[in-house]
Amino acid sequence: MSNRQLLFLKKVVFFTFTAFGGAQAHLGLLLRYFVKSTNFIKEEELLELNALAQILPGPASTQTLVGIAYKVGGLKLALISFLIWIIPSAALMTLAAISFSIFGSKHHYANLFEFIHPIALGVVAYGAYHLSRKVLLNEISIFLALSAVIATLVLKNAYVFPLAILIGGIVSSAIGSSVDESQIRVKLFSNINPRKLIYFIGVLLLMAALGAIINRTSPFSLPIRLFENFYRNGIFVFGGGQVLVPLMYTEFVQMKQYVLQSDFLSGYALQQLLPGPTFSFTSYLGALSMKQGGYDILGQVFGGLLAVLGINLPGLILILFIVPFWSDLKKITLIKQSLSGVNAVSVGFIYAAFILLLEPLSWDFKLIGIMVLSFFILIWTRISPAILIFLGLILGYFI
Repeated sequence: MSNRQLLFLKKVVFFTFTAFGGAQAHLGLLLRYFVKSTNFIKEEELLELNALAQILPGPASTQTLVGIAYKVGGLKLALISFLIWIIPSAALMTLAAISFSIFGSKHHYANLFEFIHPIALGVVAYGAYHLSRKVLLNEISIFLALSAVIATLVLKNAYVFPLAILIGGIVSSAIGSSVDESQIRVKLFSNINPRKLIYFIGVLLLMAALGAIINRTSPFSLPIRLFENFYRNGIFVFGGGQVLVPLMYTEFVQMKQYVLQSDFLSGYALQQLLPGPTFSFTSYLGALSMKQGGYDILGQVFGGLLAVLGINLPGLILILFIVPFWSDLKKITLIKQSLSGVNAVSVGFIYAAFILLLEPLSWDFKLIGIMVLSFFILIWTRISPAILIFLGLILGYFI
């Protein structure tokens, strides 16, 4: 493995342990770690990958990170980055399901993470500021960004993300200069490995069939049905963690009653305090479901693993399926013209995330001051967000 790839993995570790605030908040960190400080990819490439992840089902942050890793070092680096990203928070959530008391008082941990929220907001503001200067260069892009902000705040629906990106691309493409498409012939599927698509569909159909056929009294039926449940939900989750939670609550609390409502809410509250992907919340549900089914600690750990792999696999396979021929896809005139609109909408999502995350601060001037200070530190210095997060934890522990 080259020094460049090792440096990339080091940045992935920093990103994993400092990524608070959800998918749109994570975009600011991705910008800082992989664009500004190291130039692994360009800003335009980051926005394109993020927009692609918003259109596809699955975890947006995970797909964006995996897409970056694939561009830097191919499939091997992408898979290693994926494991580094999901393992820490998934392991903690599995441990929480086995024994929530190991984390001590929830109140104590709330105090410990008190200053992480405003620091994360500073990172979001930093990302919005830099990307705005690069993307919002004319009236149309500004209009699309503002429209994305308003749509996100008013509708508050996960499907706003893929729809707004599609609309932004259509508007940008429609007002672009007319080019004879027949002059540009691109072999879209020249780089597609059909086996990936076959694996994707095949695993879904196999697990769905096994989950329906195997007798519920079989010792293997619960793990298989759990994997099928999470894999199936991974195909239909658009918009990230905010839509994952109601889906999981409906299926595992209300319908199947694998998890008590109080345990579900406690686990979700803990997930909000941890860095990393929101989708790792599924490892908590998988472990609790196995516990409800009478499995021992090893079985519960296995359930957590099945859950987090099942929910992530559809999005992981899709992004690895598309990224290899994304460069060819962008050569199509209409798609090339649409990218400016797609990028403008993506920036609008970051501003919407900032506004939504700002609300819990409730005009606490101490927290707002920390947010503003974090923003200007990132603007004026090359200090890593990881250092700011660490300082925030220390501050929360002693104050």
